[in-house]
Amino acid sequence: MVETIEELSCEMSVSDACNAMGLPRSTFYRLTSYPFKKSSGESGSTQESSRGLDKEEQEQVRAILNSERFVDCSPYVVYATLLDEGIYLCSISTMYRILRANGEVRERRNQRKLPSYRKPELLATKPNMLWSWDISWIKGPVPGKYYYIYVILDVFSRYIVAWTIAEVESADLAQELIDFACQKQDIQSGDLTLHSDRGPAMRSIPVAHLLEQLGVAKSHSRPYVSDDNPYSEAQFKTMKYRSDYPNRFDSIDQARSWTRNFIQWYNFEHLHSGIGLITPAALHVGQAQQIFEQRQLTLDAAYQNHPERFINGKPQPPAIPTAVWINKPPNNQHMN
Repeated sequence: MVETIEELSCEMSVSDACNAMGLPRSTFYRLTSYPFKKSSGESGSTQESSRGLDKEEQEQVRAILNSERFVDCSPYVVYATLLDEGIYLCSISTMYRILRANGEVRERRNQRKLPSYRKPELLATKPNMLWSWDISWIKGPVPGKYYYIYVILDVFSRYIVAWTIAEVESADLAQELIDFACQKQDIQSGDLTLHSDRGPAMRSIPVAHLLEQLGVAKSHSRPYVSDDNPYSEAQFKTMKYRSDYPNRFDSIDQARSWTRNFIQWYNFEHLHSGIGLITPAALHVGQAQQIFEQRQLTLDAAYQNHPERFINGKPQPPAIPTAVWINKPPNNQHMN
C-alpha cells in the first residue's frame, strides 16, 4: 500500500493519495521515513544502520571499557576522560549498547563490601538477665537546644533500672550509669547481657572495658535496624506520647523533674500490656504470681455467680510472661 501511495503521489498530492487509499498521512510518513527497513527474505529482521560502528570498532570500544584503567568507571566517566585526552570513540549511549549486548551492564565501580552482621537473638526468662539501654534526645528551651536522656531497661520485666539526663551524650556518663545500675541490682559476673544499638557511647571503649570488668556480656543491634532494640524504643514512645509530655523543657531541672515523675508512674503504676497488665516493678521483684492468683480467685467467684455470662468457659487473667525474646528464632531452630 505504501508503494502504491508513493506512485500516486507523483501524479497528485500525498494528502489526496492517502485519502484515496484510506491511509492516514502520519502512517505514510512514519513508514517511509523509518530508517531500518526489513530486508527481503528475513521476516522481522532489520538491517544495521550504515552510520553505526562496525564489529571491529565495537570490539575496540568494549576492550577499552573493560580495560584495567576503566573497568571501575561508568561509560560517562570513560567518555569524558577520553574526550579530555582528544579521543572520541562513540557516544555514551553507544557504549551502553555495546555493554548491554555482551551482558556487561552492571555496577562497574569497585565498592567497599559491607560486613555481614548477625541478627541478635537474645532470651530473658527472669529479671536481671537481659537489659536494653538507649539514649534519646528531648527538646530544650529553644530550637537547637537538646537534652539527652539515658535509660536502662530490664527486658523481662520492663522495669527501668537506671536513668539520667545530661546536656551531652557522653561515653563516660554512660559508663557511670551502667556501673551504678549493676551495683544497685547486685549483678554478678556472667548473669547479665546488656543490649544496645550502635551509637558512639554504646560502642565506646570505656563502656566496653566496664562490661568486661563486670562480667557483663554486650550485644549490639545491626546497623540501621531499629527493630533489634524494640523494648527501649517502645519505652521512649510511651514517654513521649504521654498527654502531659512538654513540647519543650524550659531547663534541664524541669526535664529531670518531669522524667522522675514519669518513671515513678511507669515502674509502679503503669499496667503494662506486654507483661500481663501488671506493673514492671511487680514483675521485677517477683510479685507477679501472687497478683495472678488473686485475679484468678476474683474471676472464679464471678464465674460461680454467673457462669452463663462467660460463653467461652472459665475465665483466666492475662498471662504472665515466662520468656521474652529479642528476635525470637523460627520454630524450627533449637536454642541450647
